[in-house]
Amino acid sequence: MTYTPAEVRALTPVRENVEKQASLDLRDVFLCHAWDDRQGAAKELHDLLESRGVRVWFSEKDVGLGVPLLRAIDKGLANSRIGIVLVTPALLRRLPTEGIADKELSALLAGERLVPVVHQTTYEALREVSPLLASRSGLSTAEEPMADVAAKLAELVAL
Repeated sequence: MTYTPAEVRALTPVRENVEKQASLDLRDVFLCHAWDDRQGAAKELHDLLESRGVRVWFSEKDVGLGVPLLRAIDKGLANSRIGIVLVTPALLRRLPTEGIADKELSALLAGERLVPVVHQTTYEALREVSPLLASRSGLSTAEEPMADVAAKLAELVAL
């Protein structure tokens, strides 16, 4: 796996936090995504990560019928080692409405365990909606395929 110097600088603090929490029984990743992406890009990323042995908290599989959604998300956030925000055009449309994805993002921005994955959009478009998230270095599927992004994320949480 080859990392750019910028990726090494960006991901090192996240890796350090992951290593600190390695002894806890947590999910590796909390996957924050727009509702519209749950059957598309979010599911693809989820499946790629899980195929690499990453334990992913994903609302589509982790929130059962009759379970209060916000409480399940709260527990998922608390019990995940890092957060991945899948930034898509759908997410950029949803964030200004201050819905569930916005609440997840707010919680993730409060910590140092956040990696944005930009997919089918740009950091410039993200900066217009969320300057704080855009200020975080992450990965982009414009630069490498989703499978390679998943491989880097899996390596990040592997201990």
